[in-house]
Amino acid sequence: MTALQAVAPIFALILSGYLTGRYRLLGPTAAGELNRFVVYLALPALLFEVIAEAPWASLWQPGFIAAFSAGALAVFLLVLMTRIIRGGRALAEASVEALNAGYANAGYLGFPICEAVFGRGSFPLVTAAALITVSVIFGLAIACIEVGLESEAHARHVAVKVGRSLLLNPLIAAPLLGGLWSACGWVLPASAQTFLHLLGAAASPCALVSLGLFLSQHSRERMDSAWLVAVLSGLKLLAQPAITAVIALGALHLAPRTAAVAVLIAALPTGTGPYMLAEYYAREPLVTSKTILWTTTGSIVTLTILIHLITRGGT
Repeated sequence: MTALQAVAPIFALILSGYLTGRYRLLGPTAAGELNRFVVYLALPALLFEVIAEAPWASLWQPGFIAAFSAGALAVFLLVLMTRIIRGGRALAEASVEALNAGYANAGYLGFPICEAVFGRGSFPLVTAAALITVSVIFGLAIACIEVGLESEAHARHVAVKVGRSLLLNPLIAAPLLGGLWSACGWVLPASAQTFLHLLGAAASPCALVSLGLFLSQHSRERMDSAWLVAVLSGLKLLAQPAITAVIALGALHLAPRTAAVAVLIAALPTGTGPYMLAEYYAREPLVTSKTILWTTTGSIVTLTILIHLITRGGT
């Protein structure tokens, strides 16, 4: 019950957005506009505040970074190679499918869930995981798609394009600017702290409601690849946290709390990033939207069980 109470408010917000979308209480563009508010204002404010005020020691956690990155990359590469070799998929399509299985919703769900389980002290680790997901995993998928589509003549052009898009991403730029602020030894004025705190506090609830609105728009769509969605969902909710746990505890011997944060974030459902990519490149967005729906719904059970195991272990 303790674990269920920790995640219940988070999924209640998603349900609120879902019901709002199903009964059309907001306009047809509500999900997109609310998502833009989170991406361009609220979440960057939260990331900047966390990085600017956090000690460098809390941010630089090489063991955590290695464990979380290895878990996400292992699942991504497994799906990518399997779909190319055995599934006969082109590199672009296989990259989107691989992203569905390796892209944790760290930015939207990571902060509220980890705050409920571990407190705000876990935010630097959540920020690191979000940066890895948005930059490394997402950037790798973009590079693979661009190469697969052969839209760029040279690999250097692909690298420049990917690098430029990442630097212009507010979810990357905000923590980088926060790190620069912290490195300079500057202290945020009280008024700036209040502004960032108020704006950043809106990130989690708005993101969760936006996710519910997004899911309501795609819940009734039919498709022929249910088996693929089931496999991708299982890899996301079960395989990625399992691999992360083995690396964090068995190979790197991380502190129990640090390992628990890495595993919990790895167990989060698929974020909306893969859907944006699938829509942009016209690569079967329906499979991606269903994977987001299935993993978000299934994570109610898997996250509750995982949080119960974590809290029972005393981490």
